[in-house]
Amino acid sequence: MVTIERICTFSLRVIAILTTFSATIVMITSHERVRLNEVSYEAKYSDMPTFKFFVIANAIVCIYGLLVLCLPSKSLLWGLIVALDMVLTMLLTSSISAALAIGQVEKNGNSSAGWLPVCGQVPKFCDQITGALAVSSIGVIIYMLLILYAIHNALDPLLVHNS
Repeated sequence: MVTIERICTFSLRVIAILTTFSATIVMITSHERVRLNEVSYEAKYSDMPTFKFFVIANAIVCIYGLLVLCLPSKSLLWGLIVALDMVLTMLLTSSISAALAIGQVEKNGNSSAGWLPVCGQVPKFCDQITGALAVSSIGVIIYMLLILYAIHNALDPLLVHNS
C-alpha cells in the first residue's frame, strides 16, 4: 500500500513539473508580429511585467519540483516540503491570477481607461497565453491535491481511535 501511495505522489509531482515547465515554455515562446496597414505591431510576453512574473513563478515551482523528487523518502525534510508546497502553490496561483487579469484586458480592452483589445490583431499570441494559463492551472490543481493528501496523512493518525 505504501509503495502505491509513493508511486501516486511521485507521478503527481512529475505531472506538476511537466505542467509548470510547459507553461513556462509556452509563455516564453509567445510572440507575434503583425503589420496592419503601414503600422507594425509586435506582441511578446516580455512586454508585460505580469507575464514575466508568471514565467518566473512557474520556473521556480518547476525547479522546486525537481529538487523534491531528489529528496529521499525517509528524509526529515518532508514536513517542510508540505509547507513549501503550500507557499509555492500560492505563488503559482497569484501569478496565474495576475496573468489572467492582464490577458482579460488584452482580450476585451478597458473602455474606461481607453485601452483597446489586442487579441483581434494578434490571435496566435493570445492563444498561447491562454494555453500557458490553462496548463499552469492544472499544475496548481495537482499541487493542491498533493497538499490535501499530506494534510490527510498528518491528521489521519490523530482521528483514528485505536481501541
